[in-house]
Amino acid sequence: MLLDQDIRKAGVQICSRCIYDERVSGITFDADGVCNYCHQVDRLKEEFGTGSSTGEASLQAIVEEIKKAGRGKPYDCIIGVSGGTDSSYMVYLAKEWGLRPLAVHYDNTWNSAIATENIRKVLSALDVDLYTHVVDNKEADDIFHSFFKSGVAEIESSTDLALAETMYRAAWKFRIRYVLEGHSFTTEGITPVGRNYFDGKYIQSIHRLFGTRKMKSYPLMTFRRMLWWTAAARIRKIRPFWYMNYSKERAKGFLEQRFGWKYYGGHHLENRMTAFLHSIYLPGKFSTDMRNNTLAALAREGALSREEAWAEYNTPPVVEDELVSYFKKRLGITDEEFDQKMSEPPRAWWEFPTYKKRFELFRPVFAVLSKANLVPMSFYLKYCFPAPIEK
Repeated sequence: MLLDQDIRKAGVQICSRCIYDERVSGITFDADGVCNYCHQVDRLKEEFGTGSSTGEASLQAIVEEIKKAGRGKPYDCIIGVSGGTDSSYMVYLAKEWGLRPLAVHYDNTWNSAIATENIRKVLSALDVDLYTHVVDNKEADDIFHSFFKSGVAEIESSTDLALAETMYRAAWKFRIRYVLEGHSFTTEGITPVGRNYFDGKYIQSIHRLFGTRKMKSYPLMTFRRMLWWTAAARIRKIRPFWYMNYSKERAKGFLEQRFGWKYYGGHHLENRMTAFLHSIYLPGKFSTDMRNNTLAALAREGALSREEAWAEYNTPPVVEDELVSYFKKRLGITDEEFDQKMSEPPRAWWEFPTYKKRFELFRPVFAVLSKANLVPMSFYLKYCFPAPIEK
């Protein structure tokens, strides 16, 4: 088979079960050529009972806990929404389960029109209220620009952290104890920490070095605030898809038929800054293609053959017309500055101040918190152990 020959001729060792290869940060292979990330997923599936009657029973028990904790309140859970497949379907499922979710959105002012309309369609049809934190656009752009100037990979990390902080703030405001997140390790994997690191200290240090504006409207999550939300306020984070037999493709088809929801062209492309990161910045400057996380997961679960996944991984990513021009104009970057920064040697997160060593020091605490669903298990696995440093 031609595609199988393509894998054998790749020139790098590739996992015999998924398509992660030897260039993935921290990867190891067993005697059968299976990578450590496949084994990690196997352990998680066993622990959470993913797709089994045990997992479904655990999830149902959690749903009943959420209902009980939310009695007498207008909402009983928070769901972060982006207009993407997973979060949209998560809202639908919550309503099906009889929950009363409050949708929460962090608007970094780079949303695509499709994503904004998807949020409106789904929430309107399901009669779900929306709580939005809109950051000052000049402030958000200054943070993005500072990361671009720094030369690190995590140019959009401020959005992920801000959404987490915004959800915590909304939960505290409305006295809600549960946050539901639409993440599935079977369809997305758990991204290796290599060039995918972020925390509040990292964002703050990059911005102090390369930014020009003060952080005023940006919801920064510091280490102290993280401990407060988790250990003191005890706001629980639940990932229902970790317990379920979840299919992103089936969810996508359902959303399109039920709500007139529209697909935005690729994984993580519902936001224009995220699209720039995945389609242009990481492939162009770091020779990194984050599609391998999803494609490896699909191959691992048998939703795609390894040959099909490898072939798709080796096709150019989807690039929105005029996206580079929009990025440069929006951030006030000249053609010369853009070309210079894209050609400069990459820098890495470990060259700047972060909370990483502190997370490792607090590993026993976070182990307990992850078991209690007070921090995501993926955080514990990624951030609380020493990370391989690429030289």
